[in-house]
Amino acid sequence: MGWIALGNRTIDSAELNVRAQKVATGLESLGVGNADGVAIYLRNDLPFFEASFGASALGAYTIAVNWHCTPDEARYIFDDSGAKVVVIHADLLGPIRSAIPEGVHILVVETPPEVAEAYGLSPDQCKAPRGLPAWEAWRDSFAVKERDPSVAGSTIIYTSGTTGKPKGVKRPQATPEQAAAASAMLAQSYGFTSYLDRPAEIVTAVVGPIYHSAPNAHANFSARLGVNVVVLPRFEPELLLQMIQKYRITHMNMVPIMFTRLLKLPEEVKRKYDLSSLRYVAHAAAPCPPAVKRAMIEWWGPVISEYYGSTEMGNVTICNSEEWLAHPGTVGRPMLGADIRVIGEDGKDLPARGVGEVIARAKGLTDFTYHGDDAKRRAAEKWGLISPGDIGYFDEDGFLYLCDRAKDIIISGGANIYSAEIEAELHKMPGVADCAVFGIPDEEFGEAVCAVVQPLDACKLTEQEVKTYLRQHIAGYKVPKRIEFASELPREDSGKIFKRKLREPFWAQAGRSI
Repeated sequence: MGWIALGNRTIDSAELNVRAQKVATGLESLGVGNADGVAIYLRNDLPFFEASFGASALGAYTIAVNWHCTPDEARYIFDDSGAKVVVIHADLLGPIRSAIPEGVHILVVETPPEVAEAYGLSPDQCKAPRGLPAWEAWRDSFAVKERDPSVAGSTIIYTSGTTGKPKGVKRPQATPEQAAAASAMLAQSYGFTSYLDRPAEIVTAVVGPIYHSAPNAHANFSARLGVNVVVLPRFEPELLLQMIQKYRITHMNMVPIMFTRLLKLPEEVKRKYDLSSLRYVAHAAAPCPPAVKRAMIEWWGPVISEYYGSTEMGNVTICNSEEWLAHPGTVGRPMLGADIRVIGEDGKDLPARGVGEVIARAKGLTDFTYHGDDAKRRAAEKWGLISPGDIGYFDEDGFLYLCDRAKDIIISGGANIYSAEIEAELHKMPGVADCAVFGIPDEEFGEAVCAVVQPLDACKLTEQEVKTYLRQHIAGYKVPKRIEFASELPREDSGKIFKRKLREPFWAQAGRSI
């Protein structure tokens, strides 16, 4: 029997099931039933699991909402998803209360001490306001009912789109065969495959925000499987090392920016903790600079693995440390049960090293739609597979490499320039902590290359130094025409750099949209 721990609180799988069944009864009393929506507006906390599992027991959709949303963004998601109930932390309610549609039930979770400390919240912010149901008392006022165990609701995951409103990726309830295919895919991704008959041997950590697609899938799958789960209120590099040592964590699912922040720790801090329990550390969601990945393998050993996928197509490739060291920069070979092609404009497969559009799909999963937007769903499908918008190629050994996002290709004077190639070289430059490369308007060439560079702390870099360095490593026409410096780059909580926020001012000044 597994358990879930957050700070000083721990519940086992049996207690979680009891709480979830009480939640299901409570939601039922509020009119929630099969295919209805329950929005979860929580930081990382135990009620996230209680609400998710309770809603699922009714066949309802759970809608995990990014709590960084503005009131307008939150209102759009509540309206678009048709949520009947919002489960929300007390400190998050005030700013968006006016965005919750009339008639939607609000259940308030008092913000716990671990979360309050992590986010610097005062005791008053953490209390449930008068007149609204407080989660624990509300939950425990309902009885456990016998329910059909085969009923399992699905999710609506709102993706962070680069333009326009976010898209709600919605999947119907899975058949037993589809559920088995999804489990096999996730088990491969997280390194659980050889432990499926003994999940209690795994101790994993949830280190990303559970509202985001990848941490949400990892957290829920782990808890349902009976894996032991350590929940971090938020990612803090040294805190993670402490938790690895304290709980003897074996498996994790991370994003590359976490590696970068871990590597910045002083050497004496890195050496302070026993990390020998680690067996499998998966990463995905954003490109990992080769120098960063190599450094993590040197520090933690050959336990670093990578998978590639998307909310829509599922996870489709996998690559362990040994494979990556032999094929630096790859995102791996196709997973068991995945179809992947690299195609040209005519839809035909390209030969090895031929750069084209990546289309793929994990076999056997439930299909998806974009909630309320079938046209976008049809546009995402090509030749029976799903296009995530990536450009890449296979090498002679069948390993997939990603060159860039299709939307990030810079077309300057008719030449295609891959921003990822320039970013990879910048990451190797001494003094560079991070960077983002993108196209900006140019009267002569249509687009010009722009780079925003984040220097390492206390490191001074000049535009000329950066250009001189790049000219030694890439063709002259690829060297950014404009270079800017920033102390911090905007990021989504998934770890991806928010390039749209960097690009928008340039295109707005030119009177053009991106």
